[in-house]
Amino acid sequence: MPDPMREPGAVAAGTALAVGSLTAGYGRVAVLHDIDLHVADGEMVTVVGANGAGKSTLLKVIAGLVPARRGTVSFEGRDITRLKAERRVDLGMALVPEGRRLFGPLTVAENLELGAYSRRRSGPEALDRVRETVFDLFPQLSERSAQPAATLSGGEQQMLAIGRALMSSPRLLLLDEPSLGLAPLVVKEIFAALDRLRADGVTVLLVEQDARLALKHADRGYVLRTGGVALSGTAADLVADDDVRLIYLGQWHGKGDAR
Repeated sequence: MPDPMREPGAVAAGTALAVGSLTAGYGRVAVLHDIDLHVADGEMVTVVGANGAGKSTLLKVIAGLVPARRGTVSFEGRDITRLKAERRVDLGMALVPEGRRLFGPLTVAENLELGAYSRRRSGPEALDRVRETVFDLFPQLSERSAQPAATLSGGEQQMLAIGRALMSSPRLLLLDEPSLGLAPLVVKEIFAALDRLRADGVTVLLVEQDARLALKHADRGYVLRTGGVALSGTAADLVADDDVRLIYLGQWHGKGDAR
């Protein structure tokens, strides 16, 4: 997707996101334990695992919504571990949360405008160009721009949630369960849009319970199990791994009894 608000040279070559020895949780409960993860510029990386493995918490820590207890989060070479969430958006990071979290009474256009708040000083023409790229990605949003978000279908609401995040012109897009509760044809459209974004240089970190779907589109993946990284590798290597096939893909291609 063309990005009229991105300045030339704004993204250094190499690693977009680096998470090191990260431990985090809620109250006295530790959910994540010594997580190490990285995402290179322009990659789509997925984090898969069972419910309760810590996937959503990981995204929230990276986005600045849950504090890290130990470890570091770096974005484009800068330590952002202690930065507030809004500063991370200013730097070029955006989160599409699980459940979409739209402003239901507001129109599609108004939700998109709120997504561009951090870029409000760029001027109306720049914002119009970014809005047009969102409409090019999701034409349904253009057709329903005056419609309240609450009246959209589930798939259209997910498109709007992604579009709202894109209005901040992020270099790193974080997505939490984008396929949840959607019909297969809509999911296919959502992931085609993510493929386009990755092809246009947007770095994507995707949390997805549908491991088969996520690994089909991602370059690399991490498997979380009870708050730690159990496996990591290229998407092809993870799909070929017998444990991943049996536990996360519902397949068994190894030798012997699968019990």
